[in-house]
Amino acid sequence: MSSISEAGVVTSVDKELFIGGKWVPAADGKTFPVLDPSTGEALCEVADASPADGVSALDAAVAAQADWANVAPRERGEILRRAYELLIKRADELALLMTLEMGKPLAESKGEITYAAEFFRWFAEEAVRIDGGYAVAPNGTGRFLVTKQPVGPCLLITPWNFPMAMGTRKIGPAVAAGCTMVIKPAAQTPLSMLALAAILAEAGLPEGVLNVLTTSDSGGVMEPLIRDGRARKLSFTGSTGVGRKLLEQCADKVLRTSMELGGNAPFLVFEDADLDAAVEGAMTAKMRNIGEACTAANRFYVQRGIVDEFSRRLTERMEALPMGRGTEEGVVVGPLIDEAAVEKVSGLVADATERGARVLTGGSTVDGPGNFYQATVLTDVPKDARLASEEIFGPVAPITPFDSEDEAIAAANDTEFGLVSYVYTSDLKRALRVSERLEAGMIGLNQGLVSNPAAPFGGIKQSGLGREGGTVGIDEFLETKYIAVAL
Repeated sequence: MSSISEAGVVTSVDKELFIGGKWVPAADGKTFPVLDPSTGEALCEVADASPADGVSALDAAVAAQADWANVAPRERGEILRRAYELLIKRADELALLMTLEMGKPLAESKGEITYAAEFFRWFAEEAVRIDGGYAVAPNGTGRFLVTKQPVGPCLLITPWNFPMAMGTRKIGPAVAAGCTMVIKPAAQTPLSMLALAAILAEAGLPEGVLNVLTTSDSGGVMEPLIRDGRARKLSFTGSTGVGRKLLEQCADKVLRTSMELGGNAPFLVFEDADLDAAVEGAMTAKMRNIGEACTAANRFYVQRGIVDEFSRRLTERMEALPMGRGTEEGVVVGPLIDEAAVEKVSGLVADATERGARVLTGGSTVDGPGNFYQATVLTDVPKDARLASEEIFGPVAPITPFDSEDEAIAAANDTEFGLVSYVYTSDLKRALRVSERLEAGMIGLNQGLVSNPAAPFGGIKQSGLGREGGTVGIDEFLETKYIAVAL
């Protein structure tokens, strides 16, 4: 893309706060810069919300809640359907915008726009399928009526790594259920959410249903809203450490919560696996989104008889990946989100090599502007390396051999996280046996991608609470009401 089209797509986005259906500056007039991670240069400035702006956004959501809850489910669904169509129609410009602020290659950004749009299409259909029940009381003297109603105004917090899809995954079910929202995107990637807000308004979403706060002070703006008492739900995607703090804050008003937190995904390859498929799946599970995903394969456990061949093939694939700015033709490895991310990945690799791991390819930063780190493969990674317990969030594949099935499962489960696990084997009995024993909310069985709007996404242990997507995703935004009827 030319610099003119890049400038044009950034210019086309409103950069103020979206409150009560209006674009407004921050109350104190402050702004903060959005940086291009491939150059470190500022793309633009956006409004920097203060706590007072947060209260204004919650005021708007509360004021709109009653009327929005009474809107017919079919009408709510049609708004989502129109927004889906607009996202698909504008996929190219939205993808460029995402690449500029987040760094991922254009092809991946366009894939995310398609993925994000599917959440709107899925929940457009779920809006008219909110069900209830009617039953005879066990003693026969009364009846039970069960209905579902919107939980009420919601607070939504999204991360920077999937700036559009993490928004639609929360906004879709909230709109379908009849909830109003205040959403705060990550400070690194606010432009995609601002563009999404404009699309929803164009699709007919009433004023005040969706309110967007961009801010450099997430805690200062959101904590007062959590403790306010008028919001009734928090949905958060981000790190486990921040999730713990938010749960403590939510306890004050007993807010309903759903959270998708950190991951430490094991990738198990048994000797009977299709090795070509396993390597292909490893590339998908590791390098999707430059490795900056909670679902990214974090630890590779490969049975000893094939570990050398698997390592050789994976190294060849990783070495061949073109690196550069995400707007450049053919680039697969873009920059990491910021300097802190590069420092973290560098520290994890250094720790592993100091403990005896061998670098088969990569293993270092790249000279010049931008937050680049080489696609890296490590082998003979010891169990006490930080890589074994900390989420990498970068293009690093650490490989550790194993001998027995029990050993592999024990290593895979030796983590506080439980988001996703990957298993490659051609033995059906082993596939089922291992899948049932792995402590994770999702299993990729002979495939390296589990995310799908039609499937329940979420983890166990310290990887989160609740599920997003699938037939259960809308339930996170609904309350069940039981009515006892006397006859």
